[in-house]
Amino acid sequence: MIHNAEERTKQNSTLQLIVAISYSGKYDVVQACKAIAGKIKDGVVEIEDINERLIEQELETNCTKFPNPDLMIRTSGELRVSNFFLWQLAYTELVFDPKLWPDFGKDQFLEALSSFQQRQRRFGARHS
Repeated sequence: MIHNAEERTKQNSTLQLIVAISYSGKYDVVQACKAIAGKIKDGVVEIEDINERLIEQELETNCTKFPNPDLMIRTSGELRVSNFFLWQLAYTELVFDPKLWPDFGKDQFLEALSSFQQRQRRFGARHS
């Protein structure tokens, strides 16, 4: 299924679909902390240098090609993120759909996009 999707979309360049298989957001954050601690121990980084950007650079999911998601669609009716992109989802809009992933189709995708388009993104700010 993954190979087929890659082949069918290899010429696409405007949207990215990220499917996480055997990925742990907690592990990603922990290993970033360990990497930073190692750099502090080695004298490469000072404690005062620790900020969001440094942590993001040490995440295994750090990739300049893919910014943090604008939208996450969670299928199966579960109302949780399931340890997925814990750091990266800070300002991501979430859509929950009851369909299981194999049954999630074009209609559900378009509904999710429509919901996303109707939202006013505030990136953590409150209504004014």
